Amino acid sequence: MKIFYVPTSIKIIAVIMSTIGLFACNSEKITEPDGKLDSCTLRFSWWGGDDRHSATLKAIELWEKIHPEIKIEPEYGGWDGWTEKINTQVAGNTAPDVMQINYDWLVTLSSDGKGFYDLDKLTDYIDLSGYSDEILSFGKSQNCLNAITVSMSGRGFFYNSDVYKKLGISYPKTWNELITSGNKFESEDVYPFDLDTQSGATAWYLCVVYIQQTTGKQFLTMDGKLGFNEEDIKSALDFYVTLEQNHIIRTVKERSDEDGNDALYQSPSFINGKVAGVFEWGSTIGKYESLLENAKLEAGPYLSNDSGNKNGWMTKPSLLYAISADTKYPDEAAEFINFLLNDTDCAEIFGTTRGIPANKKIYDFLESKNELSGISYDSSEMLSDANPITVSPYMELSKMKEYYNNAIDSVSYHTATTEEAAAKMYDSITRYLRKINET
Repeated sequence: MKIFYVPTSIKIIAVIMSTIGLFACNSEKITEPDGKLDSCTLRFSWWGGDDRHSATLKAIELWEKIHPEIKIEPEYGGWDGWTEKINTQVAGNTAPDVMQINYDWLVTLSSDGKGFYDLDKLTDYIDLSGYSDEILSFGKSQNCLNAITVSMSGRGFFYNSDVYKKLGISYPKTWNELITSGNKFESEDVYPFDLDTQSGATAWYLCVVYIQQTTGKQFLTMDGKLGFNEEDIKSALDFYVTLEQNHIIRTVKERSDEDGNDALYQSPSFINGKVAGVFEWGSTIGKYESLLENAKLEAGPYLSNDSGNKNGWMTKPSLLYAISADTKYPDEAAEFINFLLNDTDCAEIFGTTRGIPANKKIYDFLESKNELSGISYDSSEMLSDANPITVSPYMELSKMKEYYNNAIDSVSYHTATTEEAAAKMYDSITRYLRKINET
């Protein structure tokens, strides 16, 4: 199954995201396209690793050769703190004209459909023919097309093949194989993989997958209802403790002591092979791969239980493009988004630095050029075979991640039992979801 095909589980959220509200979006700031592009400068913001930055800057150079009258002012950086930066800009009416946005921002920044420009008003400039209705619905709020999905992605395992070969260890296929491999790695003072604490709730995501596979429950429904009870949360935290105790991952303190403020992909532990793998979004794995000069990353299997059941793994829109509701140049911004999404020369520059394209026409083009390859592609193919469910946008909310990380920290530092941490986390999430669903 190719990434642009949408499994039934994804169609569920497609309906929900497009029918959250029954009223049409506000059109006060909307002007119909006049077919004429003005000379201007557009601000374009995105987050990512160096591979994505480099490709995007090259794409901007190409754009400015085609449209010398429309300059692009790039604003980019790492993920850490990026959500807070954009929130401040949107609140202060200083947001960039064109933005790479995260899935949950439609909940926090445009719950009424007015937070971003209505792209349905700009289809004279943006070709949407390569997108299914389901994929487009992920960018809708209150029936407004606020954003366009660039790619679908899931978190998976990526391993330093040199380290595994040196130790004579195969990539695990089941959770039990993963747990029992810890002893072999411990004798070499190496870890099978680790979790990037700066990328937001990575540890909790992995625990959720395990419990979803074990129980058949979904942690959060697409409309923001908690599917886990307190005991499920405790089981997830127990699983996390098992990973630490069996030398599968480092403790939170060990990560902090050894890596300091470095993100995992920039840390000596990863670059030197002490951490022999990562658990990361397929759309962002390039930032890890580019820093391993003398080793090779490979995509590993999505783990199953002992009977081969792989249920519980998840996928989501990895990122989307949106236009500021306050832009003075909607037509020009739309033309630029169309270039980012549909231009084949631009697609060749991007490759898979933003994941595997959700645009079927661009997917087919890259496939015809034999450019859909590499570990991001390998991981997406394996994820499709796992029949993933869709991540709830509510799971991505910053406040929710704060609750996840607080619980993980407390059990890792032994300041709370898993039972105590689960009770606190359950209460916090329940209260927060009730609050935001009532507003």
